[in-house]
Amino acid sequence: MDYQFKEIENKWQQFWASHQTFKANNQSDKPKYYVLDMFPYPSGAGLHVGHPLGYIASDIFSRYKRLKGFNVLHPMGYDSFGLPAEQYAIQTGQHPAVTTEQNIATYRRQLDQLGFSFDWSREVRTSSPEYYKWTQWIFMQLFKSWYNKDKDQAEPIQQLTNNFATQGSAGVNAVCDEEALTFTAAEWTAMTEEAQQTELLKYRLTYLRESTVNWCPALGTVLANDEVKDGFSERGGFPVEQKKMMQWSMRITAYAERLLHGLDHIDWPEPLKEMQRNWIGKSVGASVKFPIENRPDFIEVFTTRVDTIFGVTFVVLAPEHELVAELTTSGQKATVDTYIAQTKKKSELDRMADTKTVSGAFTGSYVLNPLNGEKIQLWIADYVLAGYGTGAVMAVPSGDQRDYLFAKHFDLPIVPIIDLQQIETQADPTKEGKYINSDFINGLAYKEATAAVVAKLESIGAGKAKVNFRMRDAIFGRQRYWGEPVPVYFKNGLPYLIDESDLPLILPEIDKYLPTETGEPPLGRAEGWKYHDQYEYELSTMPGWAGSSWYWYRYMDAQNSSTFASAEAVKYWKDVDLYIGGSEHATGHLLYSRFWNKFLKDLGLAVEEEPFKKLINQGMIQGRSSFTYRLAPLLLNTDENFAKPEVYVSKGIYELYKEGDFDTIEQIALFYKDLLPTEAELGEMEFSKLHVDVNIVHNDALDVKSFRTWRPGNDKAIFILEDGSVIYPADEVPADGRYMCDVEIEKMSKSKFNVVNPDDLIERYGADTLRMYEMFLGPLEQSKPWNTNGIEGVFKFLRKFWRLFHNEQWEFTVADETPTKAEQKSLHKIIRKAQEDIDRFSFNTSVSSFMIAVNELTDLKCNKRAILQDMVIILSPYAPHICEELWTLLGNQAGTLSYADYPVFNPSYLIEDEFAYPISINGKTRLNINMALTMEPKEVEAHVLAQADVQKYLDGKTPKKVIVVKGRIVNIVI
Repeated sequence: MDYQFKEIENKWQQFWASHQTFKANNQSDKPKYYVLDMFPYPSGAGLHVGHPLGYIASDIFSRYKRLKGFNVLHPMGYDSFGLPAEQYAIQTGQHPAVTTEQNIATYRRQLDQLGFSFDWSREVRTSSPEYYKWTQWIFMQLFKSWYNKDKDQAEPIQQLTNNFATQGSAGVNAVCDEEALTFTAAEWTAMTEEAQQTELLKYRLTYLRESTVNWCPALGTVLANDEVKDGFSERGGFPVEQKKMMQWSMRITAYAERLLHGLDHIDWPEPLKEMQRNWIGKSVGASVKFPIENRPDFIEVFTTRVDTIFGVTFVVLAPEHELVAELTTSGQKATVDTYIAQTKKKSELDRMADTKTVSGAFTGSYVLNPLNGEKIQLWIADYVLAGYGTGAVMAVPSGDQRDYLFAKHFDLPIVPIIDLQQIETQADPTKEGKYINSDFINGLAYKEATAAVVAKLESIGAGKAKVNFRMRDAIFGRQRYWGEPVPVYFKNGLPYLIDESDLPLILPEIDKYLPTETGEPPLGRAEGWKYHDQYEYELSTMPGWAGSSWYWYRYMDAQNSSTFASAEAVKYWKDVDLYIGGSEHATGHLLYSRFWNKFLKDLGLAVEEEPFKKLINQGMIQGRSSFTYRLAPLLLNTDENFAKPEVYVSKGIYELYKEGDFDTIEQIALFYKDLLPTEAELGEMEFSKLHVDVNIVHNDALDVKSFRTWRPGNDKAIFILEDGSVIYPADEVPADGRYMCDVEIEKMSKSKFNVVNPDDLIERYGADTLRMYEMFLGPLEQSKPWNTNGIEGVFKFLRKFWRLFHNEQWEFTVADETPTKAEQKSLHKIIRKAQEDIDRFSFNTSVSSFMIAVNELTDLKCNKRAILQDMVIILSPYAPHICEELWTLLGNQAGTLSYADYPVFNPSYLIEDEFAYPISINGKTRLNINMALTMEPKEVEAHVLAQADVQKYLDGKTPKKVIVVKGRIVNIVI
């Protein structure tokens, strides 16, 4: 029987599901291997062909590792909380859980039909109470922990309170708020419960604090930085402003040094690691306190160039700085308020990225240089961020380009600090330039000057050496409904944890999914939703990254109801050996996951410091957009009562028109002669370039019949085909007629009509073809354009592979004869090549090698069981359905080849012991003769001359000379 892919794939997908073929055990004598995909958000659109790229690669590797004798865990689940489902709920009134469930059903169907070897018994959904119970539980552990800098790890908050009760704050070296108090044990004991809890919030690893956030009024929620583009929400395109709000935060900064150090010990792409290093942004410098004129307090700044303190001519605050309102004089208030309002329209990312715009406002107040008492203007500017460092910077125009531009723009002083001719550019600390105009450091070099300034500041209590990090504590809250409820209630305005026995805290039902009329988050609509019927719950929900920051542990023990994952399961699986996903998560999910993992290790719940041992960022499959050319609507009609049909011209005709081909112009104008009265207008016609659905374009040729029904009004359109022939509405397109589309490579998007649905391709070619074709497109890590045109070649290859096992009548026929040397050579070449390629994740080159191997075996007319059975195993990670079927036909009745042994490469089969010598007679090659490479030149000569075919060319003559180049050629001169 010919290759019936539909029946074969359906059969084996049902077999794998019913037999739980890929269910992994939490204990095994085999070595473990954990392969993980970044789990998807199940959108309503389902998968397009770009989505499965990473899943196919991870599945190939998982299947390969099973064949190599590993106990493989390859799970899948859904990141099912999020904005899209909630936005749909707001628009339709339908509960987000309903649409989420429908979307998951679509995803599951599509994933199943691609033949992935997932262990579905471990499926997780972040929106399931059985799952988010443990997300809430981890939040509670963070709330009950503080970070001990002496031990460099998190510890229970109870240890901290014990310390406070016995010796006060003395000896506590903690990561905490700058406002943490100093007190004795007696003073701690004398505090009220409210005062103690307020103080503990300054130490907890998750805490409430007023923070500057990206607030989107239209969406009614706080957005993460990566959800904001150019001042607008990525979803919906709504304006976003900076706003101060009470927010839950996670003290990720406590782990900054460990997060930085850990990057040196994981196999991740270097560009991604560098992104995290930059995001963490470790800086070594000093903090400096600038006294505020006529006030007892000060502005604190952090600087990496404290040696330039004598060049400070102004200090800049972030517009959101808490002292801005107090320090703005009445004369400057209108200017400052206007500037702050403008700043609110920009995201923090925009503000950091904008290095060209110079803007700011003078507060009217002054600070003093702590070392010489000089009076310095105090400004605000949006390039300073409230959440980074202290929210203030000292400006040295003679040592920093941005400060220099700011000073020049606002006509502020510029004081030279180093004896360099050009003060407009950043001074190079590695140069031994001598300081000038700088009091006690005049004449010193950089290192000595820095040490002297720090010592002086410390001696007068105006500063100290300090290490700073760019990374800030992570906002942990959303003013939305569809997310994990925070397991917190409020008593006397302070947060307390609910009892663990009350977990999960389940989302309550509400009447609609909008904020309340008084501005509270949607959970404020829940009637009677109080803890013990008296205490108000937290009304924000957790952010989108909460459930994805630990999910790989739940896969280890997904059905456990007593803990997030058993100690035995965690000890066995340890960490993820291979993680595949997009680089867009570098400073979001991947950073937060590493943070939570380190915290869980501090608690003894994880055994490895890093969660993901090896990470691969798959590239993007880009859309191959198709375009038609339509005469611009402005030329279609000059009379309201007269409607001309639209005209579409094929790509070639359009190009001729653009080149000024007058015959083509006249041909197009023929349909519009009543509307184009002058000949001059013929050359001024305008065309619009319209996207067309790529699913009705084949090899760049438009299916005109389908196009007529795809777009309203096209049923009356006229088409000029590539050969210039005209097709009217009632005409059928002739068999040899073609309308060619133009092509561009763009991001795959529904709005560009270039989304290719895998369902359609699987229906036409099968899942095995699609899997191999996606790998064939190019290296996994690189982005590449989708082009359906090439998929036919992969389908033909699989059919050719199937043909190896069948005779001319499509009867299954294999022989048990001993393979020839040539057949063994072809097999072992592909064994070595496929193994090497998979080990280095070069899947695209393997597909090419499979094609070569099958061509060789076809030429050899090989139908030997010993060869073909090993070929089935080698190909099975890529095309599992066809290989399972052939494995069974070969007589292997165990049911599946998923746990067969991967063929062993034997290098002896690739040793060349014979060579086809070209025989040249009087400089012209006449024939080739196979001879052993061990034969000496005299033996080769004798053997060649003894051949009847050679004697025929000699025609009875004795050669004048015979030259033998061993392993190369035989030259005979007569």
